[in-house]
Amino acid sequence: MISLFPVIDETRHEPYYHQLYKYIRDEITAGRISSNEKLPSLRSLAASTGLSITTIEQAYSQLSVEGYIDSRPQSGYFVNDVNYSSANMALTEKTLFDSSTSIIDDSISSSSSSYYHDPDCFDFNKWKKCMNKIINEYPQALLFEGEPQGEIALRAEIAKYLHLSRGVSCSPDQILIGAGTQQITNHIATMLRKLHVEHIAIETPGYKPIRSTFRDRGFAITDVDVDDNGIIIEKLPANIKTATYVSPSNHVFTGAVMPIGRRYQLINWAVANDSYIIEDDYDSELRYFGRPIPALKSLNDYDRVIYLGSFSSTLFAAVRISYMVLPEHMAEMFKSMAPDYTQTCSKLEQLSLAMFMETGNYQTHLKKLRKLYSNKLNTVIDYLRTNGSDFIEMKSSSSGINLLIRINTDKSPEEIEKDATNHAIQVVPIHGRNLFLLYYNQIPLDKIPLALGELLASWRQPSSEQS
Repeated sequence: MISLFPVIDETRHEPYYHQLYKYIRDEITAGRISSNEKLPSLRSLAASTGLSITTIEQAYSQLSVEGYIDSRPQSGYFVNDVNYSSANMALTEKTLFDSSTSIIDDSISSSSSSYYHDPDCFDFNKWKKCMNKIINEYPQALLFEGEPQGEIALRAEIAKYLHLSRGVSCSPDQILIGAGTQQITNHIATMLRKLHVEHIAIETPGYKPIRSTFRDRGFAITDVDVDDNGIIIEKLPANIKTATYVSPSNHVFTGAVMPIGRRYQLINWAVANDSYIIEDDYDSELRYFGRPIPALKSLNDYDRVIYLGSFSSTLFAAVRISYMVLPEHMAEMFKSMAPDYTQTCSKLEQLSLAMFMETGNYQTHLKKLRKLYSNKLNTVIDYLRTNGSDFIEMKSSSSGINLLIRINTDKSPEEIEKDATNHAIQVVPIHGRNLFLLYYNQIPLDKIPLALGELLASWRQPSSEQS
C-alpha cells in the first residue's frame, strides 16, 4: 500500500475533498501511482492528513466515479489502469467529448456497477423533460449557488408529500436537504452537541455508516438489541441525554416493523430522558402489503423526533438527495449555522426533482415501482421456496428492496458474497448471524429465475476454503 502526502491549502475556497481528489488524480495521471496499487484506507489517510473520513470518502468517490480508482469488496481501493500519457494532456475540450474518442465511454464503463440493472425501474425520459425545462426556462437559477438548507421549491414539495404519504405535518423551514444520509447525520451530530447530547443508542445489527459517523465525532455509543417488534425500549439508556437511531418502518437487517404501541413507548422514553429519536424512514414508500404504519414523526412526538428520508431507493443511485425534518427548535438552530455550510446536492438535480414531484411524475413512478418490486419479491420467494428450501431459510418481507435469508452452508460469508457478485447479484452478509441480504430490486423480473438458478448452483458447490 502506498503513502500519500497531499498539501491542503486552508486559505483557498476550494473544498478540502476536491483538493485531495485533484492531488491523487494528478499523481495517477503523472504515473507516480501505478495501476493496481492499493490506496490507504479511509481511516489511515484521515489519521495521517488530519482530514475527516467523510472528506476522504468524498474524494475517493469522485475518483471512483471518474474511473481512476475502484473499490473492491473486503479489500479496499485500488488504482485502475487509465492508460494516461503525456499525449493525453494535450486533449482539448472538443476532442474530449468527440464521439470518436472512447475516454468518456471508458470512464463510465470502468465506474459502472457489475450488478444487474433494470431499466424498467425508472423512466429517464420523464426525468429528462423536467431537467431540460429547468435548463431552458430557468437558467438564471443555475448561475447562483444553492441554499445551504436546500432549494425551497424541493423542500416545499417534500413537505406536501410527507403530509399526504406519511402523515407528517411540517413546514419547508423544518426540512434540510443533504447529499446522502451520512452528510445529514454530520449536521445532526453538530446540533446534538450544541444541545449537550453526547450519547448515541444504535440498533444492533444496525447501519454501519451511521455508527462510524457518530463514533468519529466522539459520541459515546450504546448498542441496543432489536426483537421482532424493533428496538427493545427497556435496554435504552436511562437518565442520560441520548439520541437513539431507529428504523421503525422496516429494520434493514431483520425486517422488524415497530408496532404503534412500542412507538409511543419510544416517544415516552425520549420525553422522560430529555432525549431525541432519529427516525430513518429510508424505504417507507416501498411497502407492498397492508396499510403503512404511521411515521413516529406523525405522532405527538413532543418535538423529539428527527425524521430522515431519502430518494435513493425510489429514483436512481446517482441522485444523492436525502433530507431530514427537524424539530422546530433544531431548525432554528440550523439557520444560525447555515452561513458556515454550503449545499453539496446539485442545484439542478434538486430543482428537477421538485418539478418531477410537482407534475405528479414521482407519485406515478412510485405506484409503478411498488407493483414491479412486489412482483419481484413474490417471484424470488416462490423460486427460493421451490428450489432452495433444502438449504435456504427466508424471512418474508412486506417492504424494501431486499430479502433477508439464512444460508445453511459450509461456505464462508466472503465466499457467499463473492459467488453472488460473480453472478451480478448483490448479497450483503450480516456478520456474526449467518444471515444475508439478497437484493432483488435491480434484477429484471423475467431474468429472476435464471439469475437465481445460477446463483443457487454456485452456492451448492463445495467450499474452496475446505478443498
